[in-house]
Amino acid sequence: MTITALDASLMPATLPATPDPAFPIRLIALDIDGTIIGDDHEIAERTISAVRAAMEADVAVSLVTGRMVSSALRFAQELGLTGPVVGYQGGLIRAMPVSERRLGKLLMHTPLPASAARSILEWTRANGLDPHVNHLERFILRADDPKADDYSSFMGARAELVPDLLEAIDHPVTKILAVGEPPVPTEVAPLARAEFAGRADVTISHPRFLEFVAPGVSKGRAVRWLARRLRVPLAATLAIGDQWNDLEMLAEVGHGTAMPSAPAEVRAAARYVAPPLEQDGAARMIEDLVLASPTAVLANAARLAATAQEVRS
Repeated sequence: MTITALDASLMPATLPATPDPAFPIRLIALDIDGTIIGDDHEIAERTISAVRAAMEADVAVSLVTGRMVSSALRFAQELGLTGPVVGYQGGLIRAMPVSERRLGKLLMHTPLPASAARSILEWTRANGLDPHVNHLERFILRADDPKADDYSSFMGARAELVPDLLEAIDHPVTKILAVGEPPVPTEVAPLARAEFAGRADVTISHPRFLEFVAPGVSKGRAVRWLARRLRVPLAATLAIGDQWNDLEMLAEVGHGTAMPSAPAEVRAAARYVAPPLEQDGAARMIEDLVLASPTAVLANAARLAATAQEVRS
């Protein structure tokens, strides 16, 4: 595979050394959009069944998403999860709530300094993007945003509208999401990384979304936190994702799995490539690598790794 200069500039400065896979798998980290749900925002019954069967086999499962946690809770509850939910690319982690009327306990929060957030707002606007602000479970848009209802529908939460986003940032915030028509977010991402080096980390969660989080925040860091908390080796962890923001997470674990729709560089960092979302790809990976008999799991892992290698070569 040949990586162009643009593609290479979208890669993190360093990726962790991927551990050799260990069995049995004891932790599963799942991205949401493009991995377990499509445009209809519905989880397939096969995926629900596979996740619940894994938990019944004493395998921990967590959602690891760029969404805010309150937006991810619907999916966590539908899957029957009990483990923490990771939001904002790892910028915020909450326990599952004990009541539907309350949010789960805040376990980790790493916000962007207010000064950096304000600079990001100005820079993204100057580069043709429309920024939004996320703080904890607040989703903040400018009052005249014509797509406020669409974004609220996507997030599953009502946006908070303010007359001036810059003035609204008077304390650290969790994330800045800047929206643009493709290929603008991908094209300006390398410039954003250079501009905010040391002040914010930059990733792409969707061809239209350029995201800014605090330095050091990533899904990879979040999976390390989950594994350490559970005393599960990263080598015995399965992570599945489909975008640039999943790259560190897939490289961090022994069983990194990219969806086939992922960018080539993301697929290259993964050990396996799942079947498509439309074919219940995430569920099938859980069935093959977690729910099958120990002998079948080893054979499936070897087959899937060999197939992924053939695709990359």
